[in-house]
Amino acid sequence: MRRIAVFGATGSVGESTFDLLTRAGGAGAYRTVALTGGRNIARLAGQARALHAEIAVTAHEDCYAALKDALAGSGTEVAAGPAAIAEAADRPTDWTMSAIVGAAGLVPGFRALAHGATLALANKETLVAGGPLVLAEAARHGARILPVDSEHSAIFQSIGSEDARAIERIIITASGGAFRDWPLDRLASATVAEASCHPNWAMGQRITIDSASMFNKALELIEAKELFGIAPDRIEALIHPESIVHAMVGFRDGAIIAHLGVPDMRHAIGYALNWPERRDLPVAPLDLAVIGRLSFAAPDLARYPALRLAREVMAAGGLAGAAFNAAKEAALDAFIGGRIRFTDMAGVVEDTLAELSGADGLGNPAGSLDNVFDMDREARRIAAARADRRDRT
Repeated sequence: MRRIAVFGATGSVGESTFDLLTRAGGAGAYRTVALTGGRNIARLAGQARALHAEIAVTAHEDCYAALKDALAGSGTEVAAGPAAIAEAADRPTDWTMSAIVGAAGLVPGFRALAHGATLALANKETLVAGGPLVLAEAARHGARILPVDSEHSAIFQSIGSEDARAIERIIITASGGAFRDWPLDRLASATVAEASCHPNWAMGQRITIDSASMFNKALELIEAKELFGIAPDRIEALIHPESIVHAMVGFRDGAIIAHLGVPDMRHAIGYALNWPERRDLPVAPLDLAVIGRLSFAAPDLARYPALRLAREVMAAGGLAGAAFNAAKEAALDAFIGGRIRFTDMAGVVEDTLAELSGADGLGNPAGSLDNVFDMDREARRIAAARADRRDRT
């Protein structure tokens, strides 16, 4: 029986993964080694009971008692805290879903690679913050990383068996988020509630806000550079309001291969779950006659400064990705907490990178995960201070 684990089981990607596992036979088809989640204890316990999970872990130590009570008599082991999540990743699996949001997903994803199996990677921060280290670890253990971000899954599928030397460019699409059509002078007044509504995708709050600011697309540009080994100047972003074309790969003979599909994460998840086969998925078929039109436009960098910052991060290399992601997460926390405006987030990140660039080490390669997390902590400290200054002005 195939051994699986889902890190971030109660988030949007985790729920879609649970849906596919259940439809494919659940506990009768898979041996669920580990499930992890956050504060939604009732849901995590329900998933663990349904899949007969060997261990369920909440990221929050103060939720341990509630999870233990919810799983009493189930036979499922219970644990809590970041260290417990990392230890759960040490349990051998054949397939691991990495869907924890943010830099918190880096350690369990990294440790899961030691099994030499498949890491289905939905956590883009893993490669943004620790790309070279993660790829080296995968190579050392003979592990395979299959992208689950819809865009990177689309790139992977579009490349297929093509010779990588024939790739001329990669084009990642973006819906433009909640504020795509807003006047620029209105963005400063955007509320958290308004930023939390995506026009096409059903996702968690943080990634939905990142879509509105295009910080998610900025991370995806960096992730594509790391995962596919493509030079930054050959990676493009296009606004595509319909969210039907997820990515395109251009080749040196002028051809472009595009991946199309309805905006449903179960396709990318199911592709990674069933790879190298393609199996039936509960995803609606694409009817282009009904859609009628597919439109594209170049992104406005005044509206989406995160894309410019991503270019600067890719040029700097080294630990700049870790700093960028940490500063972004801190800025997002400040916006959600009502301390800064929507339009202040990019400024906080830019100021943080500028301050760090004046110190030694930002562009240095990461020698270990410790280096990554040292930079992460310093960038969060600086970003929080920068956010506080904006809050007082």
